[in-house]
Amino acid sequence: QVQLVESGGGLVQPGGSLRLSCAASGSRFSIYVMRWYRQALGGQREWIAAVTTGGSTNYLESVKGRFTISRDNAKNTVYLQMNSLQPEDTAVYYCNADIRAGDDLKNYWGQGTQVSVSS
Repeated sequence: QVQLVESGGGLVQPGGSLRLSCAASGSRFSIYVMRWYRQALGGQREWIAAVTTGGSTNYLESVKGRFTISRDNAKNTVYLQMNSLQPEDTAVYYCNADIRAGDDLKNYWGQGTQVSVSS
């Protein structure tokens, strides 16, 4: 059984920074693409960023230049460094990954971590 567990959310003032982490745990698995999504209250879940095993990245246009996704393959962990945070970034942030465990290739979600940007 593979699990994704996020950490690092919290309350920050506009213009501030937060770093989210998401660690995969379990046994005998391989992680492919890792992603971050977010869902604001009353809104739909939206994709923010993705990083491949080799480190190639893609971003939602509205977070380019402010957010940076990275991963540590040795630690099975993906990070999201968020700078210049604005109130509209307030949301629950979820990590997501394509993981192979044995013969099964599945898409996994973390439980989410709240990010609130307010003065």
